[in-house]
Amino acid sequence: MRFMMLMIPKGYEKAAPGAMPDAKGVDAMMKYNESLQKAGVLLALDGLHPPSMGARISFPGGKAKVTDGPFTEAKEVLGGYWMIQVKSKEEAIEWASRCPASENEVIEVRQVQEFSDFPADVQEVLGKFPELQEQPTQNTRS
Repeated sequence: MRFMMLMIPKGYEKAAPGAMPDAKGVDAMMKYNESLQKAGVLLALDGLHPPSMGARISFPGGKAKVTDGPFTEAKEVLGGYWMIQVKSKEEAIEWASRCPASENEVIEVRQVQEFSDFPADVQEVLGKFPELQEQPTQNTRS
């Protein structure tokens, strides 16, 4: 089972362009990331620049509308993510609980939808696009 662990740092929605974490925090996070890698559960990870450097595209009336960051209505924004492959939601929660996050950070754990999760009619549609379906990972855990 694949899960995304989504880092939601409180206050990041107001961070200035180019805001970066401190070296001590990065050191602790890199040690955590290394433990995920050594355990064979890490598939991918990335940190994200603040929303002030991003854009949102909405579709009022079916037409694309671009809004540059920061986004004044945002209450929670992503600061980064990990993609892990573990045996259960409980194991994903266990890994998220080990993160050296600060008191102003929250991690949301969400299971990734797999081809087999969809009903037959949706699988039929997805089957028309085999190149876009999940690629096998090097990780053999499931």
